[in-house]
Amino acid sequence: MSTLFTTRADGVSQGAFASLNLALHVGDAPADVQANRAIVAQGLEKVQYMNQVHGNRVVIVEEFTEAEPTADALVTGIPGLHLAVMVADCIPLLLSSDVAVAAVHVGRRGLINDVTRSALHAMREIGAEKISAIVGPSICGRCYEVSEDVYSEVTNLHPLAASRTAKDTFALDLPAALHAVLASESVAIVDDFSCTFEDLNLFSYRRDGITGRQAGIISL
Repeated sequence: MSTLFTTRADGVSQGAFASLNLALHVGDAPADVQANRAIVAQGLEKVQYMNQVHGNRVVIVEEFTEAEPTADALVTGIPGLHLAVMVADCIPLLLSSDVAVAAVHVGRRGLINDVTRSALHAMREIGAEKISAIVGPSICGRCYEVSEDVYSEVTNLHPLAASRTAKDTFALDLPAALHAVLASESVAIVDDFSCTFEDLNLFSYRRDGITGRQAGIISL
Protein backbone atom coordinates (compact mmCIF):
# COMPACT_ATOMS: atom_id res chain seq x y z
CA MET A 1 0.00 0.00 0.00
CA SER A 2 1.27 3.48 -0.86
CA THR A 3 -0.11 6.95 -0.14
CA LEU A 4 0.73 10.44 -1.34
CA PHE A 5 -0.55 13.93 -0.64
CA THR A 6 0.39 16.57 -3.20
CA THR A 7 0.88 20.29 -2.46
CA ARG A 8 0.60 23.27 -4.77
CA ALA A 9 4.34 23.21 -5.59
CA ASP A 10 6.40 21.84 -8.48
CA GLY A 11 3.86 22.08 -11.30
CA VAL A 12 3.47 24.14 -14.47
CA SER A 13 0.17 26.01 -13.93
CA GLN A 14 0.24 29.79 -13.76
CA GLY A 15 -1.48 32.59 -11.84
CA ALA A 16 -4.15 31.60 -9.35
CA PHE A 17 -3.52 27.94 -10.23
CA ALA A 18 0.21 28.01 -9.53
CA SER A 19 1.54 25.55 -9.78
CA LEU A 20 0.57 21.86 -9.33
CA ASN A 21 -3.17 22.17 -9.95
CA LEU A 22 -4.68 18.75 -10.72
CA ALA A 23 -8.28 19.80 -11.46
CA LEU A 24 -9.73 20.24 -14.94
CA HIS A 25 -12.94 21.93 -13.74
CA VAL A 26 -11.55 25.11 -12.13
CA GLY A 27 -10.67 27.16 -15.23
CA ASP A 28 -7.00 26.25 -15.58
CA ALA A 29 -5.49 25.49 -19.00
CA PRO A 30 -6.26 21.80 -19.70
CA ALA A 31 -2.78 21.22 -21.14
CA ASP A 32 -1.20 22.49 -17.92
CA VAL A 33 -3.45 20.26 -15.80
CA GLN A 34 -2.54 17.22 -17.88
CA ALA A 35 1.14 18.11 -17.55
CA ASN A 36 0.71 18.37 -13.78
CA ARG A 37 -1.05 15.02 -13.65
CA ALA A 38 1.81 13.50 -15.63
CA ILE A 39 4.28 14.92 -13.09
CA VAL A 40 2.34 13.33 -10.23
CA ALA A 41 1.98 10.03 -12.08
CA GLN A 42 5.74 9.59 -12.55
CA GLY A 43 6.55 6.22 -11.04
CA LEU A 44 2.87 5.52 -10.30
CA GLU A 45 1.71 4.48 -13.78
CA LYS A 46 -1.97 5.47 -14.03
CA VAL A 47 -3.83 7.57 -11.45
CA GLN A 48 -7.63 7.33 -11.45
CA TYR A 49 -9.36 10.65 -10.79
CA MET A 50 -13.11 11.16 -10.32
CA ASN A 51 -15.72 13.81 -11.09
CA GLN A 52 -16.60 14.88 -7.54
CA VAL A 53 -20.09 16.24 -6.87
CA HIS A 54 -20.44 16.35 -3.05
CA GLY A 55 -22.62 13.24 -3.12
CA ASN A 56 -22.21 9.78 -1.62
CA ARG A 57 -21.80 7.61 -4.72
CA VAL A 58 -19.05 5.02 -4.47
CA VAL A 59 -17.49 3.53 -7.59
CA ILE A 60 -15.62 0.23 -7.54
CA VAL A 61 -12.66 0.64 -9.92
CA GLU A 62 -11.55 -2.53 -11.69
CA GLU A 63 -9.43 -0.88 -14.35
CA PHE A 64 -8.17 2.60 -15.19
CA THR A 65 -10.42 4.75 -17.36
CA GLU A 66 -9.82 8.15 -18.96
CA ALA A 67 -13.54 8.89 -18.44
CA GLU A 68 -13.56 10.03 -14.83
CA PRO A 69 -16.43 8.37 -12.94
CA THR A 70 -18.89 10.69 -11.22
CA ALA A 71 -18.49 9.82 -7.55
CA ASP A 72 -17.14 11.04 -4.24
CA ALA A 73 -15.40 7.79 -3.33
CA LEU A 74 -13.35 5.34 -5.34
CA VAL A 75 -12.63 1.82 -4.09
CA THR A 76 -10.41 -0.83 -5.61
CA GLY A 77 -9.03 -4.23 -4.79
CA ILE A 78 -6.59 -4.17 -7.73
CA PRO A 79 -2.94 -3.86 -6.62
CA GLY A 80 -1.05 -0.99 -8.22
CA LEU A 81 -4.14 0.95 -9.30
CA HIS A 82 -3.85 4.45 -7.83
CA LEU A 83 -6.99 6.29 -6.70
CA ALA A 84 -7.09 10.08 -6.29
CA VAL A 85 -9.33 12.50 -4.42
CA MET A 86 -8.97 16.23 -5.16
CA VAL A 87 -9.52 18.93 -2.53
CA ALA A 88 -9.00 22.60 -1.75
CA ASP A 89 -10.48 22.63 1.81
CA CYS A 90 -12.52 19.42 2.03
CA ILE A 91 -10.91 16.36 3.61
CA PRO A 92 -8.99 13.90 1.41
CA LEU A 93 -9.68 10.65 3.24
CA LEU A 94 -7.58 7.62 2.31
CA LEU A 95 -8.73 4.22 3.56
CA SER A 96 -6.61 1.09 3.45
CA SER A 97 -6.81 -2.61 4.24
CA ASP A 98 -5.10 -5.81 3.14
CA VAL A 99 -7.54 -6.35 0.25
CA ALA A 100 -8.91 -2.94 -0.72
CA VAL A 101 -8.23 0.80 -0.61
CA ALA A 102 -10.40 3.88 -1.06
CA ALA A 103 -10.05 7.60 -1.81
CA VAL A 104 -12.94 9.59 -0.35
CA HIS A 105 -14.01 13.23 -0.74
CA VAL A 106 -15.34 14.35 2.65
CA GLY A 107 -16.68 17.89 2.86
CA ARG A 108 -19.64 19.34 4.70
CA ARG A 109 -22.07 17.64 2.33
CA GLY A 110 -20.09 14.43 2.53
CA LEU A 111 -20.54 14.34 6.29
CA ILE A 112 -24.27 14.91 5.96
CA ASN A 113 -24.79 12.24 3.32
CA ASP A 114 -22.46 9.72 5.02
CA VAL A 115 -20.05 9.17 2.14
CA THR A 116 -17.45 7.72 4.54
CA ARG A 117 -19.71 4.90 5.70
CA SER A 118 -20.71 4.23 2.10
CA ALA A 119 -17.05 3.78 1.18
CA LEU A 120 -16.39 1.56 4.20
CA HIS A 121 -19.38 -0.58 3.30
CA ALA A 122 -18.07 -1.01 -0.26
CA MET A 123 -14.65 -2.02 1.04
CA ARG A 124 -16.17 -4.56 3.42
CA GLU A 125 -18.31 -5.97 0.63
CA ILE A 126 -15.14 -6.98 -1.19
CA GLY A 127 -13.55 -8.51 1.89
CA ALA A 128 -11.86 -5.71 3.85
CA GLU A 129 -11.82 -6.34 7.58
CA LYS A 130 -9.18 -4.31 9.44
CA ILE A 131 -9.37 -0.83 7.87
CA SER A 132 -7.19 2.18 8.70
CA ALA A 133 -7.56 5.82 7.67
CA ILE A 134 -5.31 8.73 6.81
CA VAL A 135 -7.09 12.06 7.24
CA GLY A 136 -5.31 14.48 4.94
CA PRO A 137 -4.96 18.28 4.98
CA SER A 138 -8.20 20.27 5.08
CA ILE A 139 -9.61 23.47 6.52
CA CYS A 140 -9.59 23.51 10.33
CA GLY A 141 -12.35 24.37 12.77
CA ARG A 142 -10.95 27.85 13.45
CA CYS A 143 -11.04 28.82 9.79
CA TYR A 144 -14.22 27.26 8.41
CA GLU A 145 -16.73 30.01 9.15
CA VAL A 146 -20.35 29.23 8.20
CA SER A 147 -23.83 30.65 8.64
CA GLU A 148 -25.93 29.65 11.63
CA ASP A 149 -28.23 27.62 9.36
CA VAL A 150 -25.35 25.58 7.92
CA TYR A 151 -23.84 25.19 11.38
CA SER A 152 -27.11 23.79 12.72
CA GLU A 153 -27.60 21.49 9.74
CA VAL A 154 -24.24 19.82 10.26
CA THR A 155 -23.98 19.84 14.06
CA ASN A 156 -27.45 18.35 14.49
CA LEU A 157 -26.05 15.23 12.83
CA HIS A 158 -22.43 15.60 13.94
CA PRO A 159 -22.19 17.42 17.29
CA LEU A 160 -18.40 17.24 17.36
CA ALA A 161 -18.28 19.46 14.27
CA ALA A 162 -19.27 22.43 16.45
CA SER A 163 -16.57 25.08 16.47
CA ARG A 164 -15.96 28.82 16.63
CA THR A 165 -13.65 31.12 14.71
CA ALA A 166 -11.21 33.51 16.38
CA LYS A 167 -13.99 36.12 16.04
CA ASP A 168 -16.36 33.77 17.95
CA THR A 169 -18.58 33.22 14.92
CA PHE A 170 -20.10 29.90 13.84
CA ALA A 171 -17.62 27.44 12.38
CA LEU A 172 -17.36 23.74 11.55
CA ASP A 173 -14.60 21.33 12.52
CA LEU A 174 -14.94 18.72 9.79
CA PRO A 175 -11.92 16.64 10.88
CA ALA A 176 -13.31 16.27 14.41
CA ALA A 177 -16.64 15.06 13.03
CA LEU A 178 -14.92 12.65 10.66
CA HIS A 179 -12.79 11.26 13.49
CA ALA A 180 -16.00 10.42 15.35
CA VAL A 181 -17.45 8.65 12.31
CA LEU A 182 -14.30 6.61 11.84
CA ALA A 183 -14.12 5.72 15.55
CA SER A 184 -17.73 4.53 15.45
CA GLU A 185 -16.74 2.21 12.59
CA SER A 186 -13.66 0.90 14.46
CA VAL A 187 -11.31 2.41 11.90
CA ALA A 188 -7.83 3.27 13.18
CA ILE A 189 -6.79 6.83 12.31
CA VAL A 190 -3.41 8.09 11.15
CA ASP A 191 -3.38 11.87 10.81
CA ASP A 192 -1.55 13.85 8.15
CA PHE A 193 -3.30 17.10 9.00
CA SER A 194 -2.48 20.65 8.03
CA CYS A 195 -5.00 23.48 7.63
CA THR A 196 -5.40 24.34 3.96
CA PHE A 197 -6.54 27.88 4.80
CA GLU A 198 -3.47 28.57 6.96
CA ASP A 199 -0.85 26.73 4.90
CA LEU A 200 0.14 28.74 1.83
CA ASN A 201 1.75 25.62 0.35
CA LEU A 202 -1.77 24.20 -0.15
CA PHE A 203 -4.70 25.29 -2.31
CA SER A 204 -7.63 26.74 -0.36
CA TYR A 205 -10.92 27.73 -1.96
CA ARG A 206 -12.02 29.56 1.19
CA ARG A 207 -8.84 31.62 1.25
CA ASP A 208 -8.40 32.37 -2.45
CA GLY A 209 -11.69 31.75 -4.29
CA ILE A 210 -10.25 30.99 -7.72
CA THR A 211 -7.65 28.33 -7.07
CA GLY A 212 -6.44 24.84 -7.92
CA ARG A 213 -6.79 21.46 -6.27
CA GLN A 214 -4.29 19.16 -4.59
CA ALA A 215 -4.86 15.45 -4.19
CA GLY A 216 -4.61 12.52 -1.86
CA ILE A 217 -3.58 9.34 -3.70
CA ILE A 218 -3.61 5.74 -2.53
CA SER A 219 -2.96 2.30 -3.98
CA LEU A 220 -3.04 -1.25 -2.69
